[in-house]
Amino acid sequence: MLTKKGKYGLKAAIHLAHLQPGTSALVADIAESNNIPKKFLDAILGELRNAGFLHSKKGKGGGYMLARPPETIIVGDVVRVLDGPLAPLPCASKTAYRPCDDCQDEQLCAVRLMMMEVREAIARVLDKRTLAEMRDMPKDEMASFVYHI
Repeated sequence: MLTKKGKYGLKAAIHLAHLQPGTSALVADIAESNNIPKKFLDAILGELRNAGFLHSKKGKGGGYMLARPPETIIVGDVVRVLDGPLAPLPCASKTAYRPCDDCQDEQLCAVRLMMMEVREAIARVLDKRTLAEMRDMPKDEMASFVYHI
């Protein structure tokens, strides 16, 4: 499940994707426009900056802006930075694999096999979409998306 941190980070990144290239936005403006607590958003934007998705400027005319064009920022990469691996269980993760303590044979574990399928379905969607695509989605189009797993 996407955490509030992941959701708020995506909302803020999409907000920045609406700006003209080279234009920045203040944290307070992003927070107010997207109904996100400012203090929490400060921390989230700092993580996205440290991961190379955002640039920040201090002082007059400062704020946050995308570090790359939104067409090159993959949604799955943003989610992974903020929320960690996409897999619902560590034993189903490609990047943070850990065996379960209670599993006798993970090759035959139906829970693990199902969660690996879930992870792949999530990755298929998130890794093929960019911030630009999310920015450009009309609200009625977003409601009509149906994904089959």
